[in-house]
Amino acid sequence: MTLKPEDTAVLSPPNPGGRFAAGEDPAKRQQILDGARRVFLKMGFDAASMNDVTREAGVSKGTLYVYFANKEELFHAMVETERAAFVAAIRMVLAEHDDIEAGLYEFGMAFVTHMTEDKVIDAMRTVLGVRDRMPLLCQRFFKGPQNLRTIMHDFLEKHVQAGTLKIDDIDLAAGQFLDLASGSFFKLRLFGNMEGPPPRNEIERVIRGAIHVFMAAYGVRKHDPA
Repeated sequence: MTLKPEDTAVLSPPNPGGRFAAGEDPAKRQQILDGARRVFLKMGFDAASMNDVTREAGVSKGTLYVYFANKEELFHAMVETERAAFVAAIRMVLAEHDDIEAGLYEFGMAFVTHMTEDKVIDAMRTVLGVRDRMPLLCQRFFKGPQNLRTIMHDFLEKHVQAGTLKIDDIDLAAGQFLDLASGSFFKLRLFGNMEGPPPRNEIERVIRGAIHVFMAAYGVRKHDPA
């Protein structure tokens, strides 16, 4: 499968001498991001400093600033790295399923499991906490759901063309499935009414119900007119 450009960052190749140019070594960049993740999870965004990241990541301050200009850029890069891996995995899941209901099930399970993980909820709470001071960071962070909506749009469009689904507004339908699949889990987690991720059997119950409703609205039965 070929990943789309939004699924992964493009890294510059090493120079002829076999060494990466300044700021372009993927291993060093990942080392910094791993350290930053531990710092942000332990201290929170406001309390964390670039000095904390240098100590945790085991790099010099000069090296850190070659890769990331400030804490906001570092936080955004950390989130984007996680998001790119998840988006690529979701796209692959859907590419493996010709059966519409099986694809919706796998997408829904992966989507809800990811969106209710501690690290995702913590990141969202962090961004919401600095929304008034850093609106751009918030805007960049919340473009993630749009990526998932685009993936679902492409999947649904393929099945509309195959005659499995009958949908007039595919973008609307994609958003509807995301809303159906998320149920109330995401809001409960975000606002602290559910302390841990929901159990798998509860996620399955919600996803199967979402598929039932979605297919009742858009599924094409064999006796339906084309």
